[in-house]
Amino acid sequence: MSTRKEQTRQEEEEKQLASQELLHQREQQQSINKALDETKNNIRRTADEARKDIPRYTQIVNEYQEETIQAARQMADNYLESQREIINSVQSAWLPQIEAANRAVTSNWTSPRHVTEHYARLVSAFADNTIAVTRLVNNAVFANLETFKTSVQTARDNVKEFSRIGVNSAKTLEQVSRETTTAAVTTTTFSP
Repeated sequence: MSTRKEQTRQEEEEKQLASQELLHQREQQQSINKALDETKNNIRRTADEARKDIPRYTQIVNEYQEETIQAARQMADNYLESQREIINSVQSAWLPQIEAANRAVTSNWTSPRHVTEHYARLVSAFADNTIAVTRLVNNAVFANLETFKTSVQTARDNVKEFSRIGVNSAKTLEQVSRETTTAAVTTTTFSP
């Protein structure tokens, strides 16, 4: 009878020990879950703060584009204005003599007026090209932004996949561990 009482007491102690271990595991699990939830909330808060900066970044890019276009236009305007002043000075001083000499020697195609018109078209084409180059640079910047966006999305997808692999590995480890523990307990219980 004493062995029966002893066996019952031992079983109760084992149950109590198992219960304490289970309670300890739950506490650890809750502690881990709490830490992970706090980390998740911190990441969410940081992402929200970063999202608030997007309008500022958009404004900076818009201002950069506007300043670049404005600078290109001002450079072209300044250059054209200086050329106008130079041409007007030269024309007023030399035009009558050159036209008189041209009439006497050649046809009208070498006239300073025609040369001036061709030069003005050349300068206009230069200004158009400057604005086109600015547009190309802006397009390149936006293409790089798209590439960066794609790489961020790829990184996000890869991290998600790595996380899934980690979870599956942990579940497999948990299952193998439980099966090993069950097999060990079964072997210990039924051993003579």
